[in-house]
Amino acid sequence: MTTSSIPPAPRPPRPTRAERRRRRRSLSEDALNVPNLLTMGRVVVIPLVILLLDRGSPKDCWWAALVYSAAALTDLIDGWLARRMHVVSVLGKFLDPLADKLLVMAVLIYLVPLGRIPAWAVTLLLARELSVTGLRSIASSEGVVIAAGDDGKSKTALQMVGLLCLILGYPYHLTFGPIDLGDVDLVYVGRALVYVSLVFSIMSALSYTRLFAEAVEAKNQRGAP
Repeated sequence: MTTSSIPPAPRPPRPTRAERRRRRRSLSEDALNVPNLLTMGRVVVIPLVILLLDRGSPKDCWWAALVYSAAALTDLIDGWLARRMHVVSVLGKFLDPLADKLLVMAVLIYLVPLGRIPAWAVTLLLARELSVTGLRSIASSEGVVIAAGDDGKSKTALQMVGLLCLILGYPYHLTFGPIDLGDVDLVYVGRALVYVSLVFSIMSALSYTRLFAEAVEAKNQRGAP
């Protein structure tokens, strides 16, 4: 009695030394283009924002808010520049969302011991971010692209403004033209905006889950005999 064995799949050829040098050169060129440098700048300024928050005076909080605002602004500029300069890269696609999440998560976590936001809200926000990131990674590995919906965009906008108010963190006398609002504690304003963003976060997470399930089911049906 004879048995047949299935030959092992051939291994892909190892890249040559020239190919490895070309890949390293391409990666270094991507890392040094202007959009990716702006993206990495958002990560670099995180310790500065935390340091200024830790010092805690109104002046320091103003500087922290200014640095945070400048970092958030680069999020709008780097993508536009990458498209305009035709330097959209895999490295940039990886770094851009990572830099955003690191900046937001670091500030949120540090605001908890300062008493400006409760830990439960930060826990829910971080759990949502990690869950959606994992879901999108799985979807990408299956060849499914899930675009950001309106709920996710609203969440991001509210969260950014809310965090800015929490970073400022003191009462200020505010006026809008002829309207005098008096002394407004920006901590309460920031908390309210973050709470609203939390609602949009949960709604967008549910939307991502539904879209993922529908996309995977449609793909399975197309692949069915």
